Amino acid sequence: MTGTRLYTFGPFRLDVTGRALFRGARMVPVPPKAVDTLLFLVENAGRVVTKEQFFATVWPDTFVEEGSLTRSISVLRKLLHDRAHGHEYIVTVPKRGYRFAARVEQAAEREAPAGPEKVMLAVLPFLDLSGDERYGYFSDGLTDEMITQLGRLNPDRLGVIGRTSAMQYRSTNKSLQRIARELGVTYLLEGSVRRSGSRVRVSAQLIQASDQTHRWTGSYERELHDVLALQSDVARAIAKEIEIKLAPRERERLSTTAAVDPRSYEDYLKGRYFWNARTREALEKSIQHFERAIRNEPRYAAAYAGLADAHLTLHDLDCVPPKLAIRKAKQAAATAIEIDEELAEPHVSLAHAHFHELHWASAEREFRRGIELNPSYATAHFYYANYLLAVGRSEEAIEEAGRARALDPLSLPAQTNVAMIFCLAGQPDKAIEESLAALATDANYASAYEDLGRAYGLKRMHRQSIAAFRKAVAKSRRSSPRYLAALAHAYGVAGQRKEALALLRELDRLAGKGYVSSHAFALSFVGLGKKEQAFTWLAKACRECASAVPFVGVEPRLALLHSDPRFRALLVRVGLARAN
Repeated sequence: MTGTRLYTFGPFRLDVTGRALFRGARMVPVPPKAVDTLLFLVENAGRVVTKEQFFATVWPDTFVEEGSLTRSISVLRKLLHDRAHGHEYIVTVPKRGYRFAARVEQAAEREAPAGPEKVMLAVLPFLDLSGDERYGYFSDGLTDEMITQLGRLNPDRLGVIGRTSAMQYRSTNKSLQRIARELGVTYLLEGSVRRSGSRVRVSAQLIQASDQTHRWTGSYERELHDVLALQSDVARAIAKEIEIKLAPRERERLSTTAAVDPRSYEDYLKGRYFWNARTREALEKSIQHFERAIRNEPRYAAAYAGLADAHLTLHDLDCVPPKLAIRKAKQAAATAIEIDEELAEPHVSLAHAHFHELHWASAEREFRRGIELNPSYATAHFYYANYLLAVGRSEEAIEEAGRARALDPLSLPAQTNVAMIFCLAGQPDKAIEESLAALATDANYASAYEDLGRAYGLKRMHRQSIAAFRKAVAKSRRSSPRYLAALAHAYGVAGQRKEALALLRELDRLAGKGYVSSHAFALSFVGLGKKEQAFTWLAKACRECASAVPFVGVEPRLALLHSDPRFRALLVRVGLARAN
């Protein structure tokens, strides 16, 4: 089997196969386009690379502004900054382009010295051949299920790219080789599904990216109630073809796949389809479908896990009273685990719920169990990174967020989560770079503007911070109380009290129509310098398990309160500090 291609320079190691940059043993989180930019520079070390060459190689399929290249170069310069060795890795050649100035050594392709290497695979969106728009959710759902099945086969040997990144290639004109390079994978699975009444026909093929050879092709036709067995057949065939020995528990799971009620399976797929939309309306529909799946199939563990995820996502979006959402999520996750203890998703959901209840030890135990069961589950690394940040383990949090992004490299939430963690870890410059990189991909992504505004605020760049938060409010589907509160805080610290008070009145109005997090009011009052009101609302936010509460110990916007003994007492109360 082909090994890893490596370039080394200074204290850095660039893993071409895995699309990862390391400094010593530590992985350095790098945005996908910045990785492409670095690789192109390194491959042309010592030579001037023109801007036109960058655009033709790194951005061949899209029109981009010169600022996209400039931002990628800026990101790389910050990440490669090396005072100890005095290196300037990327040199600007005026009016021409850039040159990689460091000495680069290329390691020959090799086999891993201690056991077989981990193989990376991406499942491309299954093509729907049913000719019926009503079944569009079915092909998406089958793609999701194959990602999950394959991710569990042998976590030490096979990694699988996350759903968000895979779905970017629906109806793409890009070559398979380019897709593999962008995702950093060795193999691609592509296929089609045809649904006709109660019959399902799936065709799939496994492609080796390096030479685009078809390693395996298979077609299966089953009744809908046997679709889980069909997925297991595909997973077993792929494991055999790429010579992956199944983990013992997966061998047993794949050989004992039970039938599922067709109505429940369809409702489960619809539930996941709506859950992935991440809007309040879609999440409420997803809950309805998961609940209906459970009514028809009371021992359907995956449906309970989906139900837990839907309730927690509503909680994270501040759409519903937190304690109610957490209680329902815990009940659903616990039931899923009772039915199937080795399903990763409900362990992560239970950890997520414990995290918001401030049950720190229980949260870490469940996060680690979920990651153990399926290390390819990007969502697990995403939320575990947030846990690590909240409890003050910022370096570990940055690494864990990098793992989530490596598993789902085109996911905007994964990238902005890295930005958020950099900001709350006291590294606003890196947060700005990550946010701008996300916005270069999608200029309408509200969350990236929020992270950008927060980072500018930490640097006391008030005008830029306000502008970014105003964008976040404008780009959100509705006037999000979280973004309004962030803007109110920014106005307040900038001395624009009239604007801050107007937003506070708007939050009051919204609270009269539905749930608004108490943390939103606390943050607004901090911006206005009103400590008494801020402490009152912050205490209320802790009692209601508001989504932002776990981060109170690392939230720099609460700095006004830090010197007050009441803040120390609050940290003790939520388990983030010890009593004297």
